[in-house]
Amino acid sequence: MRGFLHGARRGPAKIVVMRKILSYARELHAMGPANNDRLSAVRVGLSVAAPLLFLLAIGRPELSLYAVFGGLTAMYGRNESHQLRLRHQLQAAVVLVGGVSVGVFLAVNHIHSWGLVAVEALLAGVGSLYADRVRLKPNGPFFGILALGACASVPVTAPFAVAVLIAAASAAFSLLVGFAGWLRVRAWKSGAMREAPKRTPETRQAAVVHAARYITAVGVAGSIGVLSGSGYPHWAMAAAAVPLAGADMPSAVHRGIHRIVGTFLGLGIVAVVLFPGPLSPLQYFPATVVLVLLVILCQFFTELFMTRHYGWAMVFFTPVILLMTELAAVTDPARLITERAAETLIGALTGIAVVVLIRRRPRSAGSPTPAAASSGDLP
Repeated sequence: MRGFLHGARRGPAKIVVMRKILSYARELHAMGPANNDRLSAVRVGLSVAAPLLFLLAIGRPELSLYAVFGGLTAMYGRNESHQLRLRHQLQAAVVLVGGVSVGVFLAVNHIHSWGLVAVEALLAGVGSLYADRVRLKPNGPFFGILALGACASVPVTAPFAVAVLIAAASAAFSLLVGFAGWLRVRAWKSGAMREAPKRTPETRQAAVVHAARYITAVGVAGSIGVLSGSGYPHWAMAAAAVPLAGADMPSAVHRGIHRIVGTFLGLGIVAVVLFPGPLSPLQYFPATVVLVLLVILCQFFTELFMTRHYGWAMVFFTPVILLMTELAAVTDPARLITERAAETLIGALTGIAVVVLIRRRPRSAGSPTPAAASSGDLP
């Protein structure tokens, strides 16, 4: 009789657990609501396309990496009024062009491996404090971290000043694209300000803990990448930053899983393009032209899905990063894809572990954390 009652009690408990698992699975693949995504995708696509096509026209497509990171300025301030978007994008340009500048400096001075890990981890913490202070959306310093690592890990084929100028010029063009709508609307809201939570000792403490998370996650992931012998430890460091942009534990885990699954699916696209075969467009058209056009197209779709489903956004953003790397320096496709998969897995799992292990202290009601205060866009 006792065994029967014990089994009866366990039955409902199992049902509750299964319902929670199914609910979590539905949230994991659910598509968010549309929010002016096409217009934002057009802005980002144009901001990336113009500098890339210019570099292709003058015969310097290998410099596309710097132009794309500058062009990503257009991802910020997507649904804000013109003057707020301009200010927001200027703040984002500091992170992006700063990341390119530091990365190129490291590459010029041949600072790799442990030096790169130390510099990127430290600047991830600084970038976190800055991103939380100005409330960047997409959240956190992710794109600055990615720009730093990517630019530090490719051969430098232009003087330092030229590489930085390309990134800065692309960022400036993005600002023009983002502000162009004002010519039609001509509406300027005098004194318009972005809402910001009140700065208190609790929010300052949360910002410091958040920065410590970034330093820890990026440093640990990069160290594992170096010790594994990978030629691309910056991919692990960038992936480790992704879960940290989550406002809470479930969203952090979701982002980490989306990063892994989306990257793996995106690697399938890269494999079709780079591996010789009848499906590869490189067999029929000039390689540089195909790669540039695919980067532009994939960046458009990245922005189209960025706020609706981070996993789908990563399916398209993964080819953007790898094809830019291929434009900068031709590499072995098998090694490129294999190491991207391994480093993404290492980084995302490291980021999730740091979120679980390094938690903020309980907050009083009405005191949002920096991440929670700026949630709404994905990194």
